[in-house]
Amino acid sequence: MPTVLVLCSTAPAPVSGEDVATVIDGKAIAATVREEIATEVKAMKESKGTVPGLAVVLVGERKDSQTYVRSKKKACEEVGIVSYGADLPADASQEEVLDVVRGFNEDPNVHGILVQLPLPDHLDAEAILDEISIEKDVDGFHPLNMGNLAMRGRSPLFVPCTPKGCLELLKRAGDANGGPLKIAGKKAVVVGRSNIVGMPAALLLLREGATVEIVHSKTVNPEEEVSGQ
Repeated sequence: MPTVLVLCSTAPAPVSGEDVATVIDGKAIAATVREEIATEVKAMKESKGTVPGLAVVLVGERKDSQTYVRSKKKACEEVGIVSYGADLPADASQEEVLDVVRGFNEDPNVHGILVQLPLPDHLDAEAILDEISIEKDVDGFHPLNMGNLAMRGRSPLFVPCTPKGCLELLKRAGDANGGPLKIAGKKAVVVGRSNIVGMPAALLLLREGATVEIVHSKTVNPEEEVSGQ
């Protein structure tokens, strides 16, 4: 059976065969990454007198969104990044949310802006995300960032964090023999085609030289595609 990298943005399909899966210790790798970032932030503060600032915009009181935002703020605190936040009620108007984003765009202490998704149904999420300055679009959702990610020879300012994290996990986990993982030439199957995870994950793998297939809700016999047979 050929080596297959399976990245899932939805629940994964069953994988056939024996001993084909490797469990990655994501917590250990994440701890290492955070230590590295903390060192970089400290060096930036000492050399330039600047500390990165991250702003998170939360609209409504969804429990899962609140949990995500708390984890982001905690991660910022651990590595020395200054955390800014704006918590708006679920009935906030489109203009109210846009005003908050514009304010963070103009704030020189804020270097990155995240709008927690999903937004309430009455809001135009696309218009709100487009309002984020491309220089502060740390989620990588701006069309220019996504377009540059899709084009060979171009480099986006930011890449969506979840697929970037998946790729980082693969590289740092290494292969079964303890060596660096070689993605080039591998077949990679991405389950899901969302703009947030599936599509950018596929584009990142293409950049690494993988042969990429995207399995989605319209795929015929997805189990066969994921199995690698």
